[in-house]
Amino acid sequence: MMFDAIILGAGGAGLMAAATAGQMGARVLLLEHAEKAGKKILISGGGRCNFTNTGTEAGCYISENPHFAKSALSRYTQWDFLALLEAHGIAWHEKTLGQLFCDGSARQVVAMLLAECTRGNVDIRLQTQIGEIAHRDGVFHVAGESARNLVVATGGPSIPKMGATGVAYDIARQFGLNVVDPRPALVRFTLGDTDRSFKAISGVSVPAVARTGEVSFEEAALFTHRGLSGPAILQVSSYWSSGQPVWLNILPDVHDVLAAAKRRMPRSRMKAALAESLPKRLADVLHDMLNIDRELANVPDAELNRAADILTNMRFLPTGTEGYAKAEVTAGGVDTNALSSKTMEAREVPGLFVIAEAVDVTGWLGGYNFQWAWSSAVAAGTEIGQRAG
Repeated sequence: MMFDAIILGAGGAGLMAAATAGQMGARVLLLEHAEKAGKKILISGGGRCNFTNTGTEAGCYISENPHFAKSALSRYTQWDFLALLEAHGIAWHEKTLGQLFCDGSARQVVAMLLAECTRGNVDIRLQTQIGEIAHRDGVFHVAGESARNLVVATGGPSIPKMGATGVAYDIARQFGLNVVDPRPALVRFTLGDTDRSFKAISGVSVPAVARTGEVSFEEAALFTHRGLSGPAILQVSSYWSSGQPVWLNILPDVHDVLAAAKRRMPRSRMKAALAESLPKRLADVLHDMLNIDRELANVPDAELNRAADILTNMRFLPTGTEGYAKAEVTAGGVDTNALSSKTMEAREVPGLFVIAEAVDVTGWLGGYNFQWAWSSAVAAGTEIGQRAG
């Protein structure tokens, strides 16, 4: 049997692309090496799946071509995915910064996508190895089956314990597509011995502004036994390059805090002033770092201001990140110059499509990467469906 499309990878993007094409009349085969579909969906958002973000726009994505994501995101939006959820009776709620989660379980999203594939008569085969891919006379041959179109939806190498690999890049290179060097993104930083006092307060979290280069995010920062984590840190990690410092502002109004403490409790010391606004363990470390161990009444305003400046521009030099094992996504990927932004099809290889995380488009933390998966999948699935029709 000749399929209209073979889709590699039954994650969120693969399921969405398959359902879209199948419901338009395409004969679709979906291949997955794991024992179940949607495994990364199931673990996302603490098991509730942060499936999109109300603030989704192209500016929330990193790519060597910052305009590439605009087309797909504008034609299948976060509101379109919400409508699909509601059609399936899946309740949801909004957390901070526009992040949307299921009220129940991420399993509901997987069940919804599988139901949509059933509507499209998609042939899903689990525990199937891809093996070698052949391409002759405009037909792709994979795992003993053939199709006029091939969709690469295998993601990137982040979270290898879930079976993630870089096979998408191998396939892209096989067909002559350039790959932007992949790297772990939305990932924790590791720190060296010079910052061991901060590693010693593992588990302490504090609202902060994290910055690297010209990019900054205001959310929580978390000190770990290995380095730095928390939403603000994960966000800047996607923009970070080895050797680049990371800056933390852990108390934006610290100048006012210290000045007020000096007036209100002049016989107290710096540690007490900091502990009013920060976790005690963090206040202890900062007190030792500032090395001001006098009553506040005896600390000149200029010295207090210098201390405040330090606390609003704390410099860390990460030794690295925790790598793909802990990275939520992979930055880099198949070069967008090789793909149509409207259909996700390779410009020089008709019938070859690359979608979602496999592409050099990486979203912020908070549901943006799932939305890119849905949008890019619908773009490819729609094109394949139109050809089949």
